[in-house]
Amino acid sequence: MIRKRTAVIVSVATSGVLLLSACGAEDKDGSAPVSYTRKAAGGSPSAGQGLSLLSGTAKTNNASPKTGDWAVEPGKPATRPEAQRWVQLSASKAGALNPVVVNGAGFTLYRFDKDSANPSKSTCDGDCASTWPPVVVAPGGKVFLDGVEKSKVGTVKRDDGALQVTIGGWPVYRFSKDTKPGETKGQGVGGTWFGVAPDGKKAGGGVGGNTGSGSPQTRPASSVVLFDDRNFGDPSQGLAGKGCQNVARDNVASSLQVQGSLKIWSERNCTGRSKVVNGDVADLATIGFDNDISSVFFG
Repeated sequence: MIRKRTAVIVSVATSGVLLLSACGAEDKDGSAPVSYTRKAAGGSPSAGQGLSLLSGTAKTNNASPKTGDWAVEPGKPATRPEAQRWVQLSASKAGALNPVVVNGAGFTLYRFDKDSANPSKSTCDGDCASTWPPVVVAPGGKVFLDGVEKSKVGTVKRDDGALQVTIGGWPVYRFSKDTKPGETKGQGVGGTWFGVAPDGKKAGGGVGGNTGSGSPQTRPASSVVLFDDRNFGDPSQGLAGKGCQNVARDNVASSLQVQGSLKIWSERNCTGRSKVVNGDVADLATIGFDNDISSVFFG
């Protein structure tokens, strides 16, 4: 009787070793995937579909060249299978946004106020999804985490069936007009689009100057770039200095980029209507200053 029990124990132990060995097997990218079946913020299914959340960058996990974020054309949706194999989420700095999440190719990721985080839900489809390509990953794909906590990351199924990555429950996107790594042209667009912080909150640098933790950006700016078109479209003109500075071509600006805080005025010599701006403003119409900046006060 004792011999039979011993044989059963040895058999179970051997099976356990085989299972552990199978779970630790390396995949095509040379990394050992770890699957999660937890719930994302807001109760939406997170890493179902066999999704793997892996610490580190795509490079440190030996991701294959020309796959994942490296295979996504700037400003275009990730439609090819190889482009949906993996996504990288890195806590970084882009423009005036710090911290903000960028992907493996260095492009800023955004969240949309009209979406929902509880439960996770994307409302950006059709033309909206062309302008704001959703960050999607294939079932069984990977998400590389570089400064973003696993507990903040999940996925939500879009209306077209694709799995969109979420941070803090918020579906995340790229912006079609960000054509170079580090650009933040989508910040503040329509007063509803903002860079996403590593915890899912809005990244700083938008109208009102709130950082991801809700603290105002109070550092005074010493320069500003004024763009004639919304969403930082050229032509543009720069302005720098101390105190009050008059704009060379006044009453033409429709957006601005600035690191820190400054005051804009509707008349020359810092007179007329005024508004304190903290960080980039993609559409000055949202704060009542479209084509209406004649001077700026630094300090």
